[in-house]
Amino acid sequence: MILYPAIDLKDGQAVRLLRGEMEKATVFNDDPAAQAQSFVAAGCEWLHLVDLNGAFAGRPLNAAPVEKILQTCKVPAQLGGGIRDMATIEMWLEKGLARVILGTIAVEDPGLVRGAAKAFPNQIAVGIDARGGKVATKGWVEETNTDATDLARSFEDAGVAAIIYTDINRDGAMQGPNIEATYALTQAVSIPVIASGGVSSLDDLLALHSFGSIAGAISGRALYDGAIDLKKALNALKK
Repeated sequence: MILYPAIDLKDGQAVRLLRGEMEKATVFNDDPAAQAQSFVAAGCEWLHLVDLNGAFAGRPLNAAPVEKILQTCKVPAQLGGGIRDMATIEMWLEKGLARVILGTIAVEDPGLVRGAAKAFPNQIAVGIDARGGKVATKGWVEETNTDATDLARSFEDAGVAAIIYTDINRDGAMQGPNIEATYALTQAVSIPVIASGGVSSLDDLLALHSFGSIAGAISGRALYDGAIDLKKALNALKK
């Protein structure tokens, strides 16, 4: 199971939100590239980046810090937030991004996701952000009637590299991930599933890892607060 340190970008800074609420942002580093480098120095294999402003606006708004991270860090990175057309997908992949995460557009235009996955094998992930099992879009502001599992199953034959499943009510709350829902999703689809939201301790990571079917876990606030020591966690997951 891969541990993805998260860098959420708001107004050019590395922040964490509480349950996706922009007004409840805590700034952890005003130099996101330096933050990324510290994660790399600790031994991470991947970085998880989110353009929070872009998620609300529907277009990239933190391109400069993302580009600096891509230029200075030698591990692959995945990015979500405001990526809603093929031109933006191509732009980010050309700039060196390893994987693009498509969230809102996966609900609004699933054909685009399928086309992108075909055009860029192993470089397209679907971000499924759920509140009470139902998908939320556009920076988690708009609720839909779409069931998270049904959405994941709809991409079963599309060739996407991963499903990133976030339980919004757990995100940034330091209350543990929704392990049951994440595991259930891994049993519903053959696509690799990455857990996100609420991963707040080494025990959480080991619990996710113990199922054997969860491909990865994303953690943000716990790494910044020191609740998880990244180097120790990476070593524990390798054992």
